[in-house]
Formats: sequence, structure tokens, C-alpha cells
Amino acid sequence: MKKRIIAALLAATMAAGVFTGCGSGKTIAEQNGTAESTDAAAENGAAQEGSGTVAATSEMADASEVSGTEITFWHSMGGVNGSAIDTLVAKFNEENQYGIKVNAQYQGEYDDSLNKLKSAQIGNMGADLVQVYDIGTRFMMDSGWIVPMQDMIDGDKYDVSGIEPNLAAYYTVNNEMYSMPFNSSTPLMYYNKDMFTKAGITEIPDSLEAIGKVGQQLVEKGGAGEAISLGIYGWFFEQLICKQGLQYANNGNGRESAATAVAFDENGAAKNILTAWKDLYDAGLAPNVGKGGDSGLADFSAGKSAITLGSTASLKQILQDVNGKFEVGTAYFPKVSSSDEGGVSIGGASLWALNNNDPKKLRATWEFVKFLISAESQAYWNAQTGYFPVTTAAHDEQVFKDNIAEYPQFQTAIDQLHDSAPEYTGALLSVFPEARATVESEIESLLNGNEDVDAAVKSMADAINKSVTDYNEVNS
Repeated sequence: MKKRIIAALLAATMAAGVFTGCGSGKTIAEQNGTAESTDAAAENGAAQEGSGTVAATSEMADASEVSGTEITFWHSMGGVNGSAIDTLVAKFNEENQYGIKVNAQYQGEYDDSLNKLKSAQIGNMGADLVQVYDIGTRFMMDSGWIVPMQDMIDGDKYDVSGIEPNLAAYYTVNNEMYSMPFNSSTPLMYYNKDMFTKAGITEIPDSLEAIGKVGQQLVEKGGAGEAISLGIYGWFFEQLICKQGLQYANNGNGRESAATAVAFDENGAAKNILTAWKDLYDAGLAPNVGKGGDSGLADFSAGKSAITLGSTASLKQILQDVNGKFEVGTAYFPKVSSSDEGGVSIGGASLWALNNNDPKKLRATWEFVKFLISAESQAYWNAQTGYFPVTTAAHDEQVFKDNIAEYPQFQTAIDQLHDSAPEYTGALLSVFPEARATVESEIESLLNGNEDVDAAVKSMADAINKSVTDYNEVNS
């Protein structure tokens, strides 16, 4: 088993470019060629690719045995979100009946936490619980570092029926929940109600196609400088695939077994998206506002664009920036074509238990996780951060009810989540951060006139497929 863990860590080191690539903005093609010999990995007994290998099935102590146990929680929440984490940790440390103490440590961005894990000592990962973003799921499953949450759920006979099913589904493979959803979000369409009223538009567009039909009206009559400020963001690309009811990757979106290639080139999903996007750009309705999920928000908040796309967790910031200059409306994330039938996937991050071969620490970790997803904690977390309550019982908490009353636009996010379905949870991909950077670069190249739609789709697929193949060879 120790040999398998060493191999997993070696594979993680070789894949380091995958996770630093998101921060560097480099494409897959720019970062390939950094892996060491796959033969060396094989000699060390690399973990079986796609198996969801874990370090061991660890024993969990009884709650009565953990008095005085200290655990370390690594997270990536700064600012207001970090303050909310600190409040929850302090509350747990003061009120838990087991004598458990949690040391919460901010590790910077998500990539920073993973890179620190890669350099940790085997058997002592430096943390007992770590927050990892959604697109790190397949990597963590393959790492050999974790104890699946399902082990603790089963050991404690914990009822998971109260967890939002469309959130739990993302982190569940083959009926096994690997991590616990914590800070979850979906994207929304934000629109300037005043501009829509001025333009005489009463039906909110439900697709890129529909935005194209009312775009000129929003500009000419509504006073918009641009119909939509559409940030070039890989997450939006993935959501537009889900909204078509199509898949990003093969092998059941990487959920039946590890993906070996993308599917969006063969099923037409990418071409549909890029064609609609380019049409909006060519019509002057969706100018290039830059890369990243927040890149379109400034134009919207300034009253320049009539529509933008953003995370549900951006709602409070948008309302604060608009500061009453106009009324902000929220609607479901748009489809590509109004005839599409699909749903949304989630973003954000989840909680992963690390295997430090310590039954008391594992029990203490599980007790803390249960506290974090309790109705009271989740209602507070939602009110402070704008992330979904992952526990449905949180909706009955007065804190949640008060927050919805103050920010009724958030009800759109709840309704959209409930109107989606587990089959639209999105793909699991070993190299997702790097893939996103490639998608964003190709969309930018398309808008800048450097290639046409077909060439952009092919470039995306070829680059991502090469990286997936390289990763799978290391972990085979």
C-alpha cells in the first residue's frame, strides 16, 4: 500500500502543471512535455487509473474516544468567506461535546493547497480535511490520499437524504460519495430590469439565440452599450454543454470510468456554443470583455451591458456594486438554443478527508464535517457567502428565510438547482484546470479572428485529449 501511495504522489508531481496551469493561464500545448518517464511510475506501482483508489479503508474511532484530539483544516476561503469559516470553526471548538479542536489554516488559492499536499510526507499529509475545488475531483479520487466520505457515512449510519441531491451527485461515483459538498454554486444570468423595461422587452431570453434576437433592441431602445458582457470562462463553456443535455467527455462524462477523450467535438456541443457566441460577437452584441468568470461583471454593474453571466455567489457583490443605480434581475443560465433541454452543473468546492492512519483524527474530522453541513451552519454560511445551503433543512432556518427576504434574487438560484437533475452534474476530468485554460484561449482566438469555429473546436479537442492521454499513461 505504501508503494501505491508513493506512486500516486509521483503521479501528482508529474501532473503539477495541470493545477498550476489554471493560475498561469497557459494552455495545455504550452505546458505539455513536463512529465517524467511513465515507466518509472509503473515500476513504483502507480495507482490504477480510473479506479478511484484510496490510501486505505481506515478505521474510525468511536466519538467517545476522541477527547483532546486536534485536527487541521486547510481551506481556500479569503476575505468575507474566510471570516465566515473562522466563525464556524470557533463555534465548533467552543460547543462540540467531544473535546475536539480544529485548527483552520488558509492556504491561498485552491491550487496552492494541492501543491502543498503534493509535497507532504506520506502518512502525515499536514492536514486532516482539505477543501478542493470541483474540477479537482477526479485528481483527488486517483491520488491515493483520501478516505471517501462514504466510509464515514456508512460507519456512522449517517442519513444523507437531507443533502441537496444535485449537489451530492457531482461528488458521487458508482454510488459512493467521495467528498462532501460545502461551498457550492451554479451560474445565473443577471439582467438590467430598467433596460429591459425601457426596451419594451417583457420576456427574458432563455438562450444565446434568444439574446441575439433582442440584442439590438436592448442597445437601440434600452440604452445598453452592449447587449451582454460575456466573460470568456471555461466554466460557462461547460455549463452550455450541460444545458444542451450533452456530455463534455466520453465514458459517461468520466463517471462510468475515467475519461480518455473529450466528447464535445463529436457530439456537436462545442460547435453549437462557438457558433452562437461568434454570431453575438460579430453582431456587436457581445464584445470581448476578457477571460475569467468575473470579467463581464464590471460592465454590467456600471450600467453598460444589459446582461451578464456570473456565479450565484456573485449576487451580493453585484448588488453592492450596482448600489441601486438600477434593478437587478436574475434568470436561469441561458441555453445555446431555446429548444435545448438540459440543466446546470455546480461549481465551488467540497471537503475531502485525508488518510493519516489515525482513527481518532478521522472521527474528529467526520464530526467537524457533520457540523459544517448542519442546517444551522449552512444557513449561516449561505447568508454570509451566497453559496447554496448544501442541506435542505437549512431552508427552515430563520437566518436563511431572512436572507431570501433581503435578497429575493437568490430564489432563482434555488429554483434552477431544483429544476436540474443529476444527469447534468458535469464531467470528471483529470486535467480540468488546464483544459479550461485551453478552452478560454481558443475562444479568444476565435473572437480575434485567428481561426474559425471548426478549427477552434479541433484545437481544443486535440490539446485536451493529448493531456488526458499523458495523464492516463502515468496512472495506468
